Amino acid sequence: MIAGGGTGGHVVPAVAIGRRLRDAHEAEVRFVGTARGIETKLVPEAGFPLELVRSGQLKNVSLMTKLRTMLDLPLGVLRCVSLLREFRPKVVIGVGGYASGPMMLAAVMLGVPTLVYEPNAVPGLTNRVLGKRVRAAAVNFAQTVRYFRNAQVTGVPVRPEIFSLPARPVGAVPRLLVTAGSNGALVFNETMPLIAARLLSEVSGLTIVHQSGPRKLEETRAAYSASGADPARWSVAAFLTDMPQQYAAADVVLARSGSTVAELCAAGKPSLLVPFAAAADDHQRKNAEVLVEAGAARMLLQRDVTPESLLRALLALLTDAPLRVEMAERARALAKPGALDRIAEMVLALAKR
Repeated sequence: MIAGGGTGGHVVPAVAIGRRLRDAHEAEVRFVGTARGIETKLVPEAGFPLELVRSGQLKNVSLMTKLRTMLDLPLGVLRCVSLLREFRPKVVIGVGGYASGPMMLAAVMLGVPTLVYEPNAVPGLTNRVLGKRVRAAAVNFAQTVRYFRNAQVTGVPVRPEIFSLPARPVGAVPRLLVTAGSNGALVFNETMPLIAARLLSEVSGLTIVHQSGPRKLEETRAAYSASGADPARWSVAAFLTDMPQQYAAADVVLARSGSTVAELCAAGKPSLLVPFAAAADDHQRKNAEVLVEAGAARMLLQRDVTPESLLRALLALLTDAPLRVEMAERARALAKPGALDRIAEMVLALAKR
């Protein structure tokens, strides 16, 4: 049983783990999520049954939302106990997100073997509370091991083709990729159009591909159109479904710093990271700091983002080819291929025990 969800950063690796267990090891896999997350779309599309529980946020939300979550928690745990007794899984995997908390609590209470998947440098509240009570943990960063029992640095499940992307050829038309996951990022949608014309004039031949998220697609396109930037040199899409190809064509990536950092390392891409300021426990900033300290990325805090600061930071990367080559090498050095196999092996070991 795999529990959690909410955003693509939780659901995409969860589905990848589920597929590997089902397809390579003939496991019967069931997912548990909430009605508000993207799992309601991605899990059924992948061919897995999805059970729903009531759960919500505790961090960075209003007092009313916290109270509602606290009232829902006992009901959510009871629902999870019922699901565990019905399905009788040999292992429960928590991937983070709303449903992970009540399910992992229920599994620990019933003595069902549990594995936590934690992609962030610092775990969220639920995983910190349960970290020493779960049986094992698959983490992305070495500094995260101390929060859990039996933790292994497995890395994040990333599509295999991203690891084999070729280096950008010398003399290729420069490309900036702007992406912030399934929901987009308001700070990118509002600020990039303000600097697009100047950026294109400063970097010869540059093209911009911008993922806006569905809610701000038309507004972002309209802002680019009004900016005076050459429409032949920019494009805005709600979603980018061909991410391996997008990474292959990009010289620099402007991104948030959730699970995306694993793909940036696998692709060997220099990046400018703007951590989501409201992320629980400020985990996106801590993820970005790991890449910055390794020389694989630059970071600009959201509170410091202005048209001028963003323009300067992007120009510093787009106009310095030797720096980009060095950053790409340092990013690749952080990549961890084979994460899916290692995670599957941990799950199988727990099941056999």
